[in-house]
Amino acid sequence: MCTALLPAVTPQAAVAKPKPKTVSRLYVTNFDTDTVTVINARTDAVITTIPVGETPIDVAVDAGRARAYVVNREGNTVSVINTNNNSVLTTITVGEAPQQVAVDPGRARAYVTNATDNNVSVINTDTNTVVTTIPVGEAPFGVAVDPGRARAYVTNSEDDNVSVINTDTNTVVTTIPVGDRPSDVAVDPARDRAYVTNQDSNNVSVINTDTNTVVTTIPVGDGPLSVAVDPVRDRAYVVNFDAETVSVINTATNTVVDTLTVGDEPARVTVDPSRARAYVTNYASDTVSVINTNTDDVVDTLDAGDGPVGVAVLNSTR
Repeated sequence: MCTALLPAVTPQAAVAKPKPKTVSRLYVTNFDTDTVTVINARTDAVITTIPVGETPIDVAVDAGRARAYVVNREGNTVSVINTNNNSVLTTITVGEAPQQVAVDPGRARAYVTNATDNNVSVINTDTNTVVTTIPVGEAPFGVAVDPGRARAYVTNSEDDNVSVINTDTNTVVTTIPVGDRPSDVAVDPARDRAYVTNQDSNNVSVINTDTNTVVTTIPVGDGPLSVAVDPVRDRAYVVNFDAETVSVINTATNTVVDTLTVGDEPARVTVDPSRARAYVTNYASDTVSVINTNTDDVVDTLDAGDGPVGVAVLNSTR
């Protein structure tokens, strides 16, 4: 064979694949200006401000779908933000006076509490449509999802109880009595626990999510309004609106181990276990307090818009 007649093969240089980009952002709802502030959680810089509906009060993210769901209380809507370009993709009409939202990514659902209608709107997050409405107690406020148990927990602030929803059937399976005026709820799936802030009792009810019973009650500060759990560090962080503090609960012992001073009229808290941070919105200070959850110290204060309330963390790789 005459190899000289064969086409020459030129060795190709190896092409380096670009490293995936890690995104870490805060989405903060500004109640008084009908906007959402997007903050780079690594640099603390404001990336952009997004106009949404009337009086945005809460936000939850679905990192896999690159979406943030913003509850607009006076607008009776949910604004759906595309987190890839930080623009509003669509707006969904829900019930009257919606308060909070929680996302179940595996079931492609978002659950929105409607305080005036005494129900929960269930949104299909693939189609961004309301697929059903679930009656609960009077003046539902907080909501949290436990995907592993197929459960959603809803605080009924006027009934002093928690509705437990089966998220496979979207029906209420039981109701649990708690303290006075329950406002928020957070789930610790690893410990089979849910933590409920009772605003008028100044305490937290701890629910065993296997038995759906209250196993203990923890005294905290005045006007506990919000709670978030860091399961990695055995901590729950409780925002005390009237005391302008955060109570730090050891979830292994269910005792308060520290109390931190934050800004004026703190409203919500969320936790980022991967970066050892908790973020607290301070409504009257127009700021976000940053807590190092390894040391339980306030390590930074970030500027937000006017009247920040809801806050959610988005961590994604793209």
